[in-house]
Amino acid sequence: MDLLTGIVVLIACFFVGAALHCHAQKKDLETAGQVIYPETENWGLGFGQEGEKPTGNVSAEELKTYHAAYMDPTDEKVIYLTFDAGYENGNTPAILEALKKHNAKGTFFVVGNFLETSPELVKQMVVEGHTVGNHTWHHPEMSKISDMAAFEKELKDVETRYQEITGEELTRFYRPPQGKYNTQNLQMASNLGYKTFFWSLAYVDWIQDQQPTKEAAFDKLLKRIHPGAVVLLHSTSSTNAQILDELLTKWEEMGYHFAPLSELAEKI
Repeated sequence: MDLLTGIVVLIACFFVGAALHCHAQKKDLETAGQVIYPETENWGLGFGQEGEKPTGNVSAEELKTYHAAYMDPTDEKVIYLTFDAGYENGNTPAILEALKKHNAKGTFFVVGNFLETSPELVKQMVVEGHTVGNHTWHHPEMSKISDMAAFEKELKDVETRYQEITGEELTRFYRPPQGKYNTQNLQMASNLGYKTFFWSLAYVDWIQDQQPTKEAAFDKLLKRIHPGAVVLLHSTSSTNAQILDELLTKWEEMGYHFAPLSELAEKI
């Protein structure tokens, strides 16, 4: 065997050996009861012309197989208002007031901290006809949780505390923290009776010491609105609290109306 042939053989052996090693590791993990998941995805959007529907990094058709959605494919000028509520810092009352003024029903995806610190606001949401959804108890990266019992506990603890506060069962709408997910997570949520909702319109409104100006907010929220939009706003945003009344008015002037997320849920 000449030198070149020997090198080729050694390289081939290395890759074969590595493949066998990886396969053996995979089998060992499966034997140990650990499920191997694909890489985490971060929910993302691609935008076209002003007023056009964005494209998600997973199609609406594929999401629907897991009882999930990021928008309504309709051409009707309808908007679904959703709010992520990780904690309360004094902005939710103004948001609720604006929604009440426009007779718009929103969905508030809450975490455990919000339920523990702001039960009266939760009760107000229910009394005023809004939906409270599940954003998990601790707001972890759920896509890293492969154990069904651990995944369920993050959702169940929210359900339990909500029922203690309101006397009602939580509507099984779920939003993955940070928009991080994988298809196994979507299936796990579906198996627990949840419908998962991402979004088709959002902007950077969650950084407390870098709140966007009114002009910057309108630039994003007015130009990118589209028929069937699922809008994500953070209830912690002082900008959102200040502009929501005017924002809803502007959307109405553009011919849009607001619908509860339950109407989209019926389609998936």
